[in-house]
Parts: sequence; C-alpha cells; structure tokens
Amino acid sequence: MATKLFVGNLTFDSTENDLQDYFSQAGTVVTVNIMQDRETGRSRGFAFIEMSSQAEADKAVEMFHQKDFQGRALTVNEARPREERAPGG
Repeated sequence: MATKLFVGNLTFDSTENDLQDYFSQAGTVVTVNIMQDRETGRSRGFAFIEMSSQAEADKAVEMFHQKDFQGRALTVNEARPREERAPGG
C-alpha cells in the first residue's frame, strides 16, 4: 500500500518533476503534489509525495530528511491525517 510523505522547506521554484526525479532514488514515486496558494497559484513551499510502499517511504525519509535539495535542507516525514478544523473564524 502506498505511503504519503510530507516534504517541507522547498524553494518556490521546485517543480513536481524535480521532486519525482529526486525521490525516485528511494523507490517508486506514485504521486507528487506541490501545495499552491489558492489566490496566487504560487508554491506554498511544501509538497506531498506518495511512495509505493512503506519500506520505500521509510528509505526516502532516511535518505532525504535534512538533506540539501536545491540549496535548502528538506523536512521529510510521514504525512499525518489532516485534523478537523473548528467551524467559524
């Protein structure tokens, strides 16, 4: 079963193809999703990457957490389910 990773501290110029190529060193990349600002369409500096197995996800965390990618130290860890937001605001 695929495992989703959170990848943070990306440059605003990083592309999904860049991440696909980089993370494929750890195994099969299923999907890459760079989060974008709804209003500007600009990168928010983080992404979710789905690896094809737990073992490959663990390897990616081991290989890339706090490692340099395009001049920045990446934050890589297993994604947690999104918490429910309180209504209102």
